[in-house]
Amino acid sequence: MSRSQTKAGWVFIGPASALIGLFFFVPVVAGLLLSFTDFDIYGIAAPETVRWIGLRNYVQLVQNPLFWTALKNTLVFVLAGGPLSVAVSLGAALLPNAPQARLRGLFRTVYFTPVVTTIVAVALVWRYLYHPRYGLLNHALGLVGIGPIDWLGDPNWAMPAIILLAIWKNFGYNMLIFLAGLQSIPEELYEAARLDGAGALQRFRHVTAPGLRSTFVFIAIITMLGYFQLFAEPYVMTQGGPLRATTSLVLLMYEEGFRWWRLGMASAVAVLLLLIMSVGTMIQLRLQRGRAR
Repeated sequence: MSRSQTKAGWVFIGPASALIGLFFFVPVVAGLLLSFTDFDIYGIAAPETVRWIGLRNYVQLVQNPLFWTALKNTLVFVLAGGPLSVAVSLGAALLPNAPQARLRGLFRTVYFTPVVTTIVAVALVWRYLYHPRYGLLNHALGLVGIGPIDWLGDPNWAMPAIILLAIWKNFGYNMLIFLAGLQSIPEELYEAARLDGAGALQRFRHVTAPGLRSTFVFIAIITMLGYFQLFAEPYVMTQGGPLRATTSLVLLMYEEGFRWWRLGMASAVAVLLLLIMSVGTMIQLRLQRGRAR
């Protein structure tokens, strides 16, 4: 590559790199530094009062039972909701991609609509669906002889209700990515599999799944990262309750930073969450590499 081509490349990526550095790396470094201080509401008015306290925020955090409750809730949401969301997205992508499907554009639009709908509007609708007395969901359960469930008021059902809402709200984005991956698989492979007598399940196992391997890796990682950042759904639907059953790490970070104004502690939560997400991403990549071999 010539020097002029190298220079042109830097000119093109320079503005984007500068924006990434300004709006990503600088806040990350600032948050890391804040996590080692006692920065609070008084520090906003008088920065000179902020003290460097080392690892005290982290020590207090790991000694706080609420942190472990939030971590457990977040892991339950990621480990249960993530695979279900990927499975629903794949199923939704396979339906309009089938050769017999009609009105494909309409189905794609309908499936993607929840993604672009605001969480406040979605929450209002789903709160009515989850209503313990008048909700449509409990009405449907009553038709088969199952008593009403207090979906958002029972600690045992609140997290499954949030998971169901999140899956419905977010599966359309992954569906479009799966559709792109499906359309990149050559039709000749399916025709060859049919000539060999392969059924639908065998075609999916030996043609579709291998063809979507890289797509699966991308979707698995972005879904995991997105679900680790659970905030809007419990904040709007349950405010972290009942009995902290839906308090996530990001909701805990929000409460520490903007309810109690312990910004140093909130930064410590953010740093730990970043480390957990990084470890999860590395595990995902290692597992995918192992399967590829």
